[in-house]
Amino acid sequence: MTLLDETTFDETTAVNDSSSTVATQTEPATEHEAQHSAPATPAPAAAEEKPAPTEDFAAALETFTTEAEEAVSDDRVIRGTVLKLTPTHVVVDVGAKSEGMLPIAEVLDHEGNAKFKPGDEIDVMRDKGEAEEGYINLSHQKAQRIHAWEEIEKAHHEKKPIKAVVVDRIKGGLTVDILGAHAFLPGSQVDLRPVRNLDGMKGQTIEVAVIKLNKKRGNIVVSRKELLEGAQQEKRSKTLEHLEEGAVLTGVVKNLTEYGAFVDLGGLDGLLHITDMSWGRLTHPKDLVNVGDQIQVKVLKYDKEKQRVSLGFKQLTPDPWLDAEHRYPVGAHVSGRVISVTDYGAFVELEQGIEGLVHVSEMTWSKRMKHPSKLVNVGDQVECVVLNVNPTERRISLGMRQLAPNPWDSLHEKFPVGMTVEGRVRNLTDFGAFIEIEDGIDGLVHVSNLSWTKRVKHPSEVLKKGDRVKAIVLAIEPDKRRLSLGVKQLQPDVWESFFAAHHVGDVVHGKVLRVAAFGAFVEIADGVEGLCHKSEAVDENGQPVHLEPGVEHDFKIIKMSPEEKKVGLSIRAVGEEASRTEVEAYKQPVSSTSSTIGELISWKRASNEGN
Repeated sequence: MTLLDETTFDETTAVNDSSSTVATQTEPATEHEAQHSAPATPAPAAAEEKPAPTEDFAAALETFTTEAEEAVSDDRVIRGTVLKLTPTHVVVDVGAKSEGMLPIAEVLDHEGNAKFKPGDEIDVMRDKGEAEEGYINLSHQKAQRIHAWEEIEKAHHEKKPIKAVVVDRIKGGLTVDILGAHAFLPGSQVDLRPVRNLDGMKGQTIEVAVIKLNKKRGNIVVSRKELLEGAQQEKRSKTLEHLEEGAVLTGVVKNLTEYGAFVDLGGLDGLLHITDMSWGRLTHPKDLVNVGDQIQVKVLKYDKEKQRVSLGFKQLTPDPWLDAEHRYPVGAHVSGRVISVTDYGAFVELEQGIEGLVHVSEMTWSKRMKHPSKLVNVGDQVECVVLNVNPTERRISLGMRQLAPNPWDSLHEKFPVGMTVEGRVRNLTDFGAFIEIEDGIDGLVHVSNLSWTKRVKHPSEVLKKGDRVKAIVLAIEPDKRRLSLGVKQLQPDVWESFFAAHHVGDVVHGKVLRVAAFGAFVEIADGVEGLCHKSEAVDENGQPVHLEPGVEHDFKIIKMSPEEKKVGLSIRAVGEEASRTEVEAYKQPVSSTSSTIGELISWKRASNEGN
């Protein structure tokens, strides 16, 4: 027998053996026949009845192929081997005459990476739809769903949590993977509070409860919120057992607002107000705590009906103001950090919870500083002197200028009264001009001290800002930090000169400056004015004299007041003096002869008519 004949025989024998086995399973022998039958010996006639070897091999191969394809049915899970990965599909060997293909998307994780590589075994099922020519359409997710369904049904019926991996965000919620089966997690069921960033949950492993199941349609709906609510209720019950005012509890910062922080005490939230966070100043709760921090708090108030809890953090430490008066005595030199600058001063933190105010008036001896920010800034380390402590109102007054010599204390020695000084006009006001005579030392020239002779209504009539002028030191008040200066005092006082040269009864020539209802003001010397009351503005006949600005007359001084710088004038007195002089002059030549009153009157009338 040739080698070809031997090969043909072997294959035929294998097929026959297979056929014999099938036949035996189809028509089993009776128990009696099985026990008493003798081993069969091949008979020559049997060999003659066998079909041709080639036909038997083809039939057996066809039978094997049909069985392999039937194994890849719509309702059976089979295990195949990954042959290769393409950009769109995974090629799988399932033992059939054709290879299978499934979409690559079914084997990608949440980061887009394939979970299998060539050579790995994979569970698949036949899937509906048209496949590429020569391939079987497969599904990995369908097979996973079959494997996972039993566990998912068990978790649903027993109401037990089951682990899931967030795969992707879809409209309305998330897709999660449970043992290979995809389920829907609605956005409203993700957490106790709405989650803004669902994309950030991709790849997270979470526990969920199966709340809806439809095996026929293959729909699975899960909830994480249901589990969280149950856990929260359990924690709340335990928390309420220990919750009472004054209790110290441990909680986790859950949320921050501008006015405080919400702390999870275990199923129950409490408010930690910003004023109860620190004995010191806080601009925002985030300066002390962050979301997720585990902190100890003290229960300040608990409203059982409204389930509201007020918490305190600073109450766990002693109040630093209790002994502040002893630790910061008046006059002590202290240092601190500037934490706030306002229009009226700067707040300096001496220690945690202890702040002092340096008022703007206590920052420098100079009056020129417009705003505290010109001298200090937030964060600066400064030296101060304690001026006052009030623990009840939790206030400490500080000073900075006290650390430097007070220039006003030595001002009398440096600028004695009567000394002539020179400075720059720094500012003009309605009542005078401020002149800086040295750095930080300003003197005031009152509007009344600008001129002896001119009535100044506003200093801008005489001075301009920036002018350099000389002045006389008139007075110094160190306690009030006042320096009075005078400009007109550089010139002789015209009033003093006038009072020295004139007396009551003198007749002076003057010009009417202005007229009032009660009389007229008359200039009787350069810078010197007198008042002629209307009762004195009459002639020798008793007739009123009409006074108008610019008109000149002779006036008699009837009153002088050097202290008040006032001079009283009269036209009437001038007429009376003239009449008296005329009478005396008449009496002299006729003194030797007798004269009568009638003659004197006639003489006076004739004199007037002649004029």
